[in-house]
Amino acid sequence: MNQNKSMDYIFHLTTLSSIFAILAIGLNLVMGYTGLLSVAHAAFYGIGAYASAILMRSQGMNFFVAMGLGVLLSMGVALLIGLVLSRFDGDYYALASLGFNVIVFGIMLNWEELTRGPLGIPGIGKPKLGDHTIFSNMEYFFFTLFFLIIIYLLARLITRSSFGRTLKGIREDETALQVFGYKTVYFKLAVFVIAAGMAAVAGSLYGSYITYIDPKTFIVMESIMIISMIILGGLANNRGAVIGATFFVLLPELLRFAGFPPDIAAHMRQIVYGVLLILLMMYRPQGLFGEYKL
Repeated sequence: MNQNKSMDYIFHLTTLSSIFAILAIGLNLVMGYTGLLSVAHAAFYGIGAYASAILMRSQGMNFFVAMGLGVLLSMGVALLIGLVLSRFDGDYYALASLGFNVIVFGIMLNWEELTRGPLGIPGIGKPKLGDHTIFSNMEYFFFTLFFLIIIYLLARLITRSSFGRTLKGIREDETALQVFGYKTVYFKLAVFVIAAGMAAVAGSLYGSYITYIDPKTFIVMESIMIISMIILGGLANNRGAVIGATFFVLLPELLRFAGFPPDIAAHMRQIVYGVLLILLMMYRPQGLFGEYKL
């Protein structure tokens, strides 16, 4: 029995790692490859989660259809917000994206008729494959891993294409590309929309796995944590994004096994995050596997 519980918990952690890896890969396209510091990723994560949760719970919709509509909604919002963000560069881009995350959080918290506000949405359904419902942690891990592999391969295809090379060009010298006639604003908008779609996939998977979501899951600090995952793993490296996400999910468990009480471990985690980021910025600003320095 204890062994079964241990394996169940391991699959729980690996499922969460896979979900956050999807988030990190998406943001890495914007931040690592294009050089845009977006603090809005948790907003699109939340839009995907809330859209699919509401559709499944109130409309009885199939998980895959609800996820697809959540992705489309997130990408549509990203298109509109991206047009606004394209007016900004550098620190102003980061601040504007942060403001958007705050707005989305406010909507989730206060539009109680739709989102149930701070009470959150319970009873979110599990995915079904035919007549089989994915209930166990092991099944959901492999289900989530499938989406992670698809997202990883898609990101790899993007970064190795001419589109991906243009993104790197924007990161290195946007003005030079503009001189050669590239409409860089369209490339930045496109990658922002793609990343939002990936975040929505992660949100749908998270909501259906936990079967409950509330606004606190999608606060600005969540965006900052995803940024930290990328910085740790390495900017412009998808493998590094996966490793960074896995480390951040497993760190609380490492602290617990080190003997820290749960209440102290929660505070220690934030301290360890901060110390790691400071050390990385000082000694390896490109992260563990990155090719680009922040």
